[in-house]
Amino acid sequence: MYRRRRRAYFVLMGVCLVLFVSAWAFVRLWSMPAAIAMCVVAMVIPPVAAMVGNRKGPEDRWWDEPGGRQQRPPPGEARPGKGGGATGDPESDAWWDELDGRKRRG
Repeated sequence: MYRRRRRAYFVLMGVCLVLFVSAWAFVRLWSMPAAIAMCVVAMVIPPVAAMVGNRKGPEDRWWDEPGGRQQRPPPGEARPGKGGGATGDPESDAWWDELDGRKRRG
């Protein structure tokens, strides 16, 4: 999936560059409004390319990536500032345990 996203990003950015350069290299000689329209379209492409390049698919395991959310300590190991490794909110703890694939204690 990473390769497909990267390829899509570079294709979109290549289209943006071609639009911008061609608009001011030779399209402006025939039609100034067309050159401006091409630049407006080229202006919209980079944010879209960034969203496409950074999008995560349903099969991406984004929660296992290093640098993501902080890892929870194993059950029984105390967390700094928290008692017993729990956050103090039972609903939140149940949600994180389900996400981590842990069985609920108690």
